[in-house]
Amino acid sequence: MEIQSIKQRFGIIGNSPLLNTALETAVKVAPTDMNVLILGESGVGKESFSKIIHQLSGRKHAPFIAVNCGAIPEGTIDSELFGHEKGAFTGATDKRKGYFETVNGGTIFLDEVGELPLGTQARLLRILENGEFIKVGSSAVQKTDVRVVCATNRDLLERSRQGKFREDLYYRLATVPIRVPRLSERKEDIYLLFRKFASDFAESHHSRLLELTPEAQQLLSQYNWPGNVRQLKNVTEQICVLEDGPVIGADVLARYLPATEPSLPMLLGKTDSFGEGMSERDVFYKVLLDMRRDVNDLKKVVFGMLEGSSMPAQQSAQALHTPADANTQSTLVIAPAAIPSVINEPVILAEQTETPEHEYVEAESLIDNSDNLSLESKELELIQRALEKNRGKRKLAAEDLGISERTLYRKIKQYELD
Repeated sequence: MEIQSIKQRFGIIGNSPLLNTALETAVKVAPTDMNVLILGESGVGKESFSKIIHQLSGRKHAPFIAVNCGAIPEGTIDSELFGHEKGAFTGATDKRKGYFETVNGGTIFLDEVGELPLGTQARLLRILENGEFIKVGSSAVQKTDVRVVCATNRDLLERSRQGKFREDLYYRLATVPIRVPRLSERKEDIYLLFRKFASDFAESHHSRLLELTPEAQQLLSQYNWPGNVRQLKNVTEQICVLEDGPVIGADVLARYLPATEPSLPMLLGKTDSFGEGMSERDVFYKVLLDMRRDVNDLKKVVFGMLEGSSMPAQQSAQALHTPADANTQSTLVIAPAAIPSVINEPVILAEQTETPEHEYVEAESLIDNSDNLSLESKELELIQRALEKNRGKRKLAAEDLGISERTLYRKIKQYELD
C-alpha cells in the first residue's frame, strides 16, 4: 500500500522523510503479530500510529482499546488491565473483566508504558511470553490472544538502569521500534498542518479562513513547538477564534507563541516535555545536581588556595576576632561567615592559630556540610508544599507537580505522608 494513500485514509499531513520512514515501518509491521514500541515526544501523534497498525492488521475487525498507563492510580491499575474477583479488595463488590480479557483477539495500545509499576510490568511480561494472566484475587490462570502496541516519551533503557523498568520487558516490547519525529524536525510540514487546522476550524467555528504573511510563515516554521502537533493545533484554533483576519502577520502570530526556553525551570502543573524526553521536574533535579558538581569544583579550588596561602597569623587572627599566640602552630581554615550562600560569591580565607577543637571547624568538614543537597528531601518538600497548597487534594497537587496522580500516590506511600 502506498504511503500517500495511507496518509489520506488516516488524515496524516506532511511529507517529511522522517515521517515517511515511520509510516513505512508501521505499514510493514502491521500485518504481523509482532510487538511494537512507538517512541516520541508527547503530542506527536503516537496513538494515530497505533490505529494505523491495528487497521492494517488481520485483527482490524476485533476490538481496539487505548489505555493511558500514567492516568490510572497504582492501586487499581492491575484490576483495570487484568480484572479482579469479587471481594479481592475493599470495594470489589462484583467480578470484573480487565482490558486484556475484553480485547481478546484484538489490539491493546498502552500509552506511557514507562509509568507502569514494577509489579504490573511482571504481569505484562507474562502475557507477552505466554499469553497468560491471573486476575487480582484469583489463582486461576487465564489465556488471552492480544497484540500489544506500546508508546512512551521516556528513555526506557535509562529507566531500567535506574531500576524503574524491567530490562527484559523492554526487549519484549521493542521488537519493532518506531520513532515518530517531533514537529521541529518536520519544518517543511508545519505550514501544511497550519493550513489544514485553519480550514477545519474556519468550518466548525463559522469564521473566516486565515492566511499568513511570508514573515508569519517563517516565524511559524522557526518556532521550536515543544508541544508538537497538539500545540500547533491549539494555537491555530486560538487565532481562528480571537483574530478577525483574514491575513495574520508575524507580530500577531508572535503573541500566541509562548517562550520555549524559560530562564528558570518551574513546576507549571501538567507538562508534556521539556527538551528531549525531560519533564520540567527532571530539569529541576538536574539543576540541583549541577549545583552539587559546582560545590565539588569549589572545594578543589579552595584546597588549592589553602596549599599556596601564606597569610600572616596576626592578620588571620584579627579576621577571626581571635588573639594570636606566637607559640602556637598556624593552620588555614575558612571562617564560618565565608561559606558562600550563592555559588558565585567569593570565598574569604583566613589564617588562624590553632584553638580548642570545639570552637573552630576544619575547612574540609565545613565544606562537606555545604555539599548537603539531598534530592529526596527536595522532592519531599515539593510534595508537602503541593499538598498543603491544594488542601490535600492529590489530583490538583499532582497537576501542580507535573506528575501523574498514580506517581504522587506512590510517593506519598514512600515518604509515609498522611
